[in-house]
This record gives sequence, C-alpha cells and structure tokens, in this order.
Amino acid sequence: MEQARLYDYLIVGAGLFGAVFARQAFQSGKKCLVIDKRPHKGGNIYCEDIDGLRVHKYGAHIFHTSQKEIWNYANRFVEFNRFTNSPLAYYKGKLYNLPFNMNTFNRLWGVVSPEEARIKIEEQRRKYASLPEPANLEEQALKLCGEDIYQILIKGYTEKQWGRSANELPAFIIKRIPFRFTYDNNYFNDEYQGIPKGGYNLLIEGLLKDIEVKLNTDYFENRSYFDHLADKIVFTGCLDEFFNYECGPLEYRSLRFEHEQLEIVDFQGNAVVNYTEREVPYTRIIEHKHFEFGQQPFTVITREYPKAFAAGDEPYYPVNDSLNTAKVKKYKEKAAQFPHLLLGGRLAQYAYFDMDDTVEAALDLARRESLF
Repeated sequence: MEQARLYDYLIVGAGLFGAVFARQAFQSGKKCLVIDKRPHKGGNIYCEDIDGLRVHKYGAHIFHTSQKEIWNYANRFVEFNRFTNSPLAYYKGKLYNLPFNMNTFNRLWGVVSPEEARIKIEEQRRKYASLPEPANLEEQALKLCGEDIYQILIKGYTEKQWGRSANELPAFIIKRIPFRFTYDNNYFNDEYQGIPKGGYNLLIEGLLKDIEVKLNTDYFENRSYFDHLADKIVFTGCLDEFFNYECGPLEYRSLRFEHEQLEIVDFQGNAVVNYTEREVPYTRIIEHKHFEFGQQPFTVITREYPKAFAAGDEPYYPVNDSLNTAKVKKYKEKAAQFPHLLLGGRLAQYAYFDMDDTVEAALDLARRESLF
C-alpha cells in the first residue's frame, strides 16, 4: 500500500505563477510546499530594497491589464500606484516618444496634425510597396513603416535584442506596427496599469502568506525525493530541462543587467529609455525611482544587455521559430503522459507572458484543479 504524500501540491518556483497557484490551493484547504533555487521569492519580479528605493533586479516590470478581474485580484494583496509607462527612445543624441504617436512623428518630420502624419507615413511606405512578400524582418518593417522609423527606432534595437541582423530575422516577428495619431505617450492600451506601492515583494509576500516556502532549494538536485513528496507537481521551470532535454534543448535569448547607484537626484528623468543605435551595446537604461515617484537624494540605474543564452544564464525570451515550436509540441505530448504533472508559467509553457497573462494562466490552472 502506497504511503500518503506529505503535500497535495509541490510547486517548483516561487515566482508569480507559482505564488498565485499556491494561494488558490491554500485557500481551498490544500497543503502546499513551494521551492525555489534562488535565495529569494518572486522570481523575476523580485525587487531589492536600497534605502527605500526598490530596484527591479531582473528588468522593468509594469503591471498592466484590461481585465478587471485580474486587476482586482492583484489589488487584494497590495495597493497599486498610478504609474504610466511612457518610455523614450534615444538615437544619436535625440529623444523620441514611444509608442509611435504624434509626438514621435512631430520629432521625426515636424508634422503637427494626424493628417500630415498619415501622409508622411504613406509617402515613406510607398517606396517599398513594390517589394514582394517580405522575406525577413527588415523587408516587413520597411513595408509597414518606411525608412525613417525603421532606421531610427526599430533596426538597431531589434538586432541587439535578437543578436542577428534584421535581414536574417523572420518577418513574422513584426506582424504589424501600431501607429497612434494622438499625442499620447502611454505605452499600453490597457485600462489598468501601475506598480505595487512598496514594490512587488509585497505582492508575493501576500500571495505566499502562511504557505511553506523553501529557498535555495533546487528541484533537480534531489529530484527523486521531491517527486514523492506530493500528489501533484506544479512545475514552472524550463520545459526541456524537466525532460532531460530528450527532444533537444529549446532556444532562448538572455539578458545581463548592470546596476549602478549614482549620488545624484535624477539621471534621465524617466523610468525607461531605449537605446536604438546598434553601436550602443545595451538596449535600455532603467531608472528605478521613477516607478514609485521616489524622492531619494540618490538614484539607481540599470543597463540591460541582451545576450545569447548559455548554461547557467536565466532564460528570458523564447525563440518561437518552427524548430522550437516542433520541440515544444513533443515535450507537451510527453507531459500529457504524466497526470500528476502540471506545467505553468513562461518557461514551462515556452511563451512570452506579461504579468497579467501569468496571473490569468495560474488562476485558470487552479480552476481546472477545482481550487475555487
């Protein structure tokens, strides 16, 4: 007779997905153990506190959603501020507003009305209208927006992000380019947007309150032990690693962060500035105090460098080409053979998730598990 398991759920990963699922399971009377190989909870939304200034250690995270249910759910655990993401693009000494809107078009061409902007964009696109079906990202972008926007705001940034020339990247990466013919610098169209007051750690602490968590604990270092602890495993790590790369490794792009504390009040006057020149090695500089309207006498900035993924790196962006899609299909077919295994989150699902997508996916899994 098989011995009863100690837990209903072992949750591998104390990031946002794991924390939301754990909260729902706990509230449904289930016994959970959450483990994470890092020394902190929160996964990539973890913030380091430097004298009251919260530093987003793994890149900028802005919570945004159009789903009231998701917004209200997050606000159950922490109050959000009114931060609006309005990034800038820096190119050869000039700043341009993002997303592409009337402020951008005015800066590029001196146009002041939406009609003037539409005419200019059509004029730029017309030069490439005769191109056949785009064979790569460069041709796709030129057909969509023309030379100026492509060369100044897309080409260099994209090549840095993916580590390849734009004419070697597939066209589907840019399916469309949204233009806004209003003077509106709000990057997101979502109705709700903000940063937790006091940082994301408060959100995670609220989600994991009263739930057993073990940090500095690597599932793969004692897998046979952990596999017998719980009735079900919620795995949020890399899909290919779980199956020992049996169908081949999945490709990712990674990032390197260079944090610097400066003894000045303000460095760039904005939370996010993208650097779109190919010659500048980083893609953006984040100034963290602006996320929470900080008044500290110092500031902390982070330069973000894209890099090829290697063993030991944190995987950030899946490479969703046909080869990797085929591998993911095989891995998910294997996962379906294990009814006790539940996969969730950006790594286990090999998908780029915003935070609201992550919360929604975790809640959906909890519903399928009858944890409501």
